[in-house]
Amino acid sequence: MASFSEDFPFGIMDVVELLHLHIRRRQTDSVYTDCPFCGDRRGKMNVNFVKNVWRCNYCGEHGGMLNLYARVNNTTNSEAYREICDALQAGDTSWGYGGSENTDAYTGGPVKESLTGGQTAMGITQSERASLQEIHQTYSLLLEMLSLNPAHRAHLRSEKRGLSDGQIDSLGFKSTPPYFLCRSLTERLIKQGCKVEGVPGFYLHEGGYWTLRFSSRTAGILIPAVGVDGLIRGMQILLDKPFKDKDDPPEKAGTKYIWFSSAGKNMGTTSGSPVHFIGNPFARTIYVTEGILKADIAHCLLNRSFVAIAGANNVQQLGPLFALLAQNGTELIIEAHDMDKYSNEMIAKGSSKIYLLARQYGMECRRLTWNPNYKGIDDWQLALRKEKQQKEGEKKNLPEEHAVFCPEEKGSVEKSADSPGKKCRFRIYQLVFEEGRETIPFAFKGIRDLHKAGYGQPPASDYQLVCESELLFPEHWEEKKILEQILDHYGNHIPEGYQGRPLASSDVVELDDETGRHYFYVDGRIFEPVRFSPFLAKPMKG
Repeated sequence: MASFSEDFPFGIMDVVELLHLHIRRRQTDSVYTDCPFCGDRRGKMNVNFVKNVWRCNYCGEHGGMLNLYARVNNTTNSEAYREICDALQAGDTSWGYGGSENTDAYTGGPVKESLTGGQTAMGITQSERASLQEIHQTYSLLLEMLSLNPAHRAHLRSEKRGLSDGQIDSLGFKSTPPYFLCRSLTERLIKQGCKVEGVPGFYLHEGGYWTLRFSSRTAGILIPAVGVDGLIRGMQILLDKPFKDKDDPPEKAGTKYIWFSSAGKNMGTTSGSPVHFIGNPFARTIYVTEGILKADIAHCLLNRSFVAIAGANNVQQLGPLFALLAQNGTELIIEAHDMDKYSNEMIAKGSSKIYLLARQYGMECRRLTWNPNYKGIDDWQLALRKEKQQKEGEKKNLPEEHAVFCPEEKGSVEKSADSPGKKCRFRIYQLVFEEGRETIPFAFKGIRDLHKAGYGQPPASDYQLVCESELLFPEHWEEKKILEQILDHYGNHIPEGYQGRPLASSDVVELDDETGRHYFYVDGRIFEPVRFSPFLAKPMKG
């Protein structure tokens, strides 16, 4: 294995070094770096130094080593070749890619050097991947040996996840074991006839024994990834403490999920990021979302069949699965990625790939949209369940002081004329997503995201009037109380005659009373005063 091509006096790792790309983790034939195109800093770009190609699993951009250098530096491939040669003095290069010692992103251990003196993962031998049946058998018995600690069970039962004990047990969730048990667990598996060589997560320790790649840093909940055939193909870990880069801003959540893998360890194996399936493989309608746990929860709430991919653009393995589902009688694929698909171009691009794949195999594909106050389909369904339980469990008594909504088309203003209080006209404006512009960077996000996208004020031309009505309210109510009442009325459901989505972040509310018109940008339950030009907004549909 070499880090250069027969046709070039350098390799793609030389380009990585010249571009100062941050290497996050290393494998036998590739490394993962931050992507210079989408700006993601979680190490999603795979650089294969055997084939001298690269691909970002987040934004989907890809190409060869000259293309990588040329695009970053806005030049041609021929100019890229010349500049790389000049920079490396390639006439007498040793074809290495660095001489200083680095550490493995997962373990913190040193990376071995190649025979040429260049830094590489070539000194680490990787196992050939075991068969699906062998991987399933080993993982199944491993999970039987493990338990789920009370803290993890409480998390899965919480309002955030909403699973019952029966569902948790049937889905096979377990807590990762401590490091000191890894060797003994592996020895027990081997004694029971399980193969560990070639199973992701297992590797040959330098002491000469097989063990598991668990540590305190990767402690969390094990989530099995199951194929459409019911075989466990891999496992993810929901980390107790998300991985964060030292340069990450405080508000950034960090990496919450990692694959259980032993790539880069002696005789280890990569996870391969398998696709997860839960439900009826002969269902006519199949939902596709991002995230194994999200799919499991949504399946339990909706009783529908779900496919889960790890990353919105990680769709390569969907092709064979879609071919099988089409043969099984599936007619409709429902794309159910998070609502970020309306603000994040990378997620939108991944959604488009699902459409193309579905049509390639003769299936229809539709996009699922829900209340934008909830990011994922699981969040939305949990909120609906909670609302239903509240309605069933409590009597609905009207508070002593309340606002009366008076839609003009029903003549309710006259009927409520004897109600005490003041009258205020209000309008709601929402973003419009048109063909050719499926994403808006601040869609369903707060005022900071609006400003980050380069807007000082909400661009009225991107909005449409969706509601025009009146309300009566107690005289002593301030604007904040009025706006909260409107949000409560329109934020969780769609009243009869209302043409818009549930009121959410990035919407604009206009209050029109005796003091004039005032505009507010919705940011969660905060209402930021803004300037807005309603005449530039699209009119309400007739």
